[in-house]
Amino acid sequence: MDRLSTSTVVFIGLVVLNAILAGAITFMPQGTPLSMPEGEINLLPLALMNAALVLFLYGGLGYIGLRLTRKLGYPDLLDARVTNRQRFLNPCIVGLWLGLLFIVADNLFGRLHPFGPLPHPPFPTSILASLSAGIGEEMVFRLFFIPLLVWLISHVVLKGEMERPVFWNAAIFSGVFFAVGHFPSVMLLLGLESVPEIPMPMMAELFLLNGTLSLVAAYFLRRSGYLAAVTVHTSANIVWHVLWGLLR
Repeated sequence: MDRLSTSTVVFIGLVVLNAILAGAITFMPQGTPLSMPEGEINLLPLALMNAALVLFLYGGLGYIGLRLTRKLGYPDLLDARVTNRQRFLNPCIVGLWLGLLFIVADNLFGRLHPFGPLPHPPFPTSILASLSAGIGEEMVFRLFFIPLLVWLISHVVLKGEMERPVFWNAAIFSGVFFAVGHFPSVMLLLGLESVPEIPMPMMAELFLLNGTLSLVAAYFLRRSGYLAAVTVHTSANIVWHVLWGLLR
């Protein structure tokens, strides 16, 4: 068995942290019309189930993606070719601007349907949810999904050809699935029972916002590694969900 690299150890630490966050969020205010009165249900089994799901499913898929990024030559988590400015500062600045863009877009789209602006998790749940989403969603939708498609299509089917266009097409598909993955949470927060109940302008906004974030995160994944993708996602969420959620 190969000795674990420092990047792998950091990755495992992030998986464990995300599992802890997933469990902790279960006990925090959810801000949904489906919230149960205190004492009516035992949240501990649900918290343990959420933590286990993140630990084994997200962690397993993420580790596969980590191995594939190395095969494809993408930067590792602590790759010496990438500076901390490229890994953290630059994506953080971009993420902050993305969060501001989301606020502007949300105010415009929110005028086009009766539900108004998109809902946000209540504070302080929004802090933990923003960090958990930055780690976990990037682990599945970028770190796993994109390298898997690139490796299968470009390296297995096309024998190493057309890797760049394959990458960006995979990033687009990742963005579509990422947006669709937010439908259930929006339905829950708005008290809707089916996808057709989501107004078309809101659905368009979900694709626009999540698709934009997906493409930007994919760019940073390929240029500076997984930690850069996590940074841009988390910083955008802090502005969008935490700060804007508090001001609304």
